[in-house]
Amino acid sequence: MSPGRSGAAALRESSLPFPLHARGKVREMYDVGQDRLLMVASDRLSAFDVVMAEPIPLKGRVLTEVTVWWLGQVQDLVDHHLITYEPDEILQHVPGLADSRDQWAGRALLVRKTRPVPVECVVRGYLAGSAWKEYVESGTLAGDPLPPGLRESDRLDPPLFSPATKAASGHDENIPFEVMRERIGRALADRLRELALAVYARGRQLARERGIILADTKFEFGLYGDDVLLIDEVMTPDSSRFWPVESYQPGRSQPSLDKQPVRDYLDGLTREGRWNKNPPPPPLPPHVIEATTRRYVEVHRRLTGSELRR
Repeated sequence: MSPGRSGAAALRESSLPFPLHARGKVREMYDVGQDRLLMVASDRLSAFDVVMAEPIPLKGRVLTEVTVWWLGQVQDLVDHHLITYEPDEILQHVPGLADSRDQWAGRALLVRKTRPVPVECVVRGYLAGSAWKEYVESGTLAGDPLPPGLRESDRLDPPLFSPATKAASGHDENIPFEVMRERIGRALADRLRELALAVYARGRQLARERGIILADTKFEFGLYGDDVLLIDEVMTPDSSRFWPVESYQPGRSQPSLDKQPVRDYLDGLTREGRWNKNPPPPPLPPHVIEATTRRYVEVHRRLTGSELRR
């Protein structure tokens, strides 16, 4: 852990006394026995698919608390894998974590171990990112035609279900829904599309009431016996595009409530020829780190209506 300018200790990587099940760009997952995993959200940040050297204080706590909040808002729509987020309850289930509590408390989820479905379930309510890029080039999304005359950041009604393959590194690849059906079976694909669209619709409505546009998001699902569960992070600033309602203007890219300060700084270095968007990453100056922490904390406050638990 390293001290952050925000006053909180930043965690770049956890190291707990349990077998490491998987490590992603942001999280470590530990096998704590009895078909359970402990998901620990670090403060690592990736931009342009490169993990930065410096952590962003409070980021992992924001991702964890936002996920828990959303699960409470959509639990009538879909079952999920969360057992508990409360540190004392986690210790009741896994007492072997007591000596490492400072690493995981407030940033960890104790969850059921599932068999993840190997497809990202992306829902797009606005035309942005890779969808806009493909539309400009060919008028399509994952090869399927979209209406002519759309502008960047235009609202899509109804929202589009846009599955993607999971990439171990680099960008995920958009695929047609029929390809998803071929890969995982028609019945399961149809069920995941139904669930993803329902959860996104709830998320878009609640975010809008809080002055935030949920432009798009991606969900992951896992199989637990015969049950389909919503897993991983849910509608966080890392898995979603959040735009402030007050500055929304179609026909251009939108300011976002996430890692935008880092992206803007790195774009500046690229334009100056000082970084080519490949590893190793350039160092982030303190003011960029602080601004990014503020963005994450702000989206947490606007969504949940409460302050981050410290």
